[in-house]
Amino acid sequence: MSAQNPPPAAPLVIWAVSDGRAGIEAQVVGLANAIARKRPAQVVVKQIGWKSWIGRLPWWLTPFPRRLLTPQSDIAPPWPDLWIAAGRATLPLSIRMRRWSGRRTYVVQVQDPRMPTRLFDLVIPPRHDRLEGDNVFPITGSPGRVNAERMAGDLQRFQAQLDALPRPRVAVIIGGKSKAHDISPERAAAMAREIELPVVQEGGSVMVSFTRRTPEPAKNLLEARLRHLPGVIWDGEGDNPYFAYLAAADYILVTEDSTNLATDAASTGKPVFVMKMDGESLKFRLFHEDLERLGAARPFGGAFHRWTYEPLAETERAADEVLRRFDARKA
Repeated sequence: MSAQNPPPAAPLVIWAVSDGRAGIEAQVVGLANAIARKRPAQVVVKQIGWKSWIGRLPWWLTPFPRRLLTPQSDIAPPWPDLWIAAGRATLPLSIRMRRWSGRRTYVVQVQDPRMPTRLFDLVIPPRHDRLEGDNVFPITGSPGRVNAERMAGDLQRFQAQLDALPRPRVAVIIGGKSKAHDISPERAAAMAREIELPVVQEGGSVMVSFTRRTPEPAKNLLEARLRHLPGVIWDGEGDNPYFAYLAAADYILVTEDSTNLATDAASTGKPVFVMKMDGESLKFRLFHEDLERLGAARPFGGAFHRWTYEPLAETERAADEVLRRFDARKA
């Protein structure tokens, strides 16, 4: 091949590393896939597992972490071009990856690692964590898996189930128990009333999806109170219609406990209403205020109204920044 036509570069190898929890894995896989949409890449999903309680120790007390991993973790050379990780379980590995790879691997840590950022090539925290630094790139919310192609594909798969639903269609995405929030049966009952009234008044329908964190009593109560409305309630079996619900919705309701859920919803450009839960969190209040400032979300007051805004594209923006810094380091 002539010098004027050099061979194409090999695809990037990207590891998306987490402990396998759905919300955490969605962030690293979402960012890795966004990079792969911009440049040829092979995305490999890795789930970290520890052999014993030692894996739950602080990162500085895990001197030989690879010896303590389960075989299924599969953390071994050849090392990737990009290591994209999130969650506490990944930290003992992330801080050593540059040394293990002879600095060939570019290490990206999603979320605030709560440790010196100089141990990573790039840290991508949510803006509401208020983390700063030369190698810190804050974003609104968290990286996610929502994109136009994914939503269109899933909408087509569930078309027969959703096409006949009367408008306005309301996607109701329910989170659950966390360090700061919970859904008591009393709050679930109030939430059901808040959802039911405007749906009945407008002659619309609901598309309800719960998460693994939704408390069973709250889930059962919401199902019982909303079942009479036109619509569908996903029972957790079979294919997950989450992205199809977002694509089909005219309005989106999300509980206040999840950065992922609100970021996904705000990535659609559709009106997003945030539902109150039990509990309080300064960080989540700052996050929701950021979404309000961007015109994406408003508190849910028991009524629907329309507005427009530029869909959130923070995952794409983060992917661009990773590639910019990765290329600059190689230059």
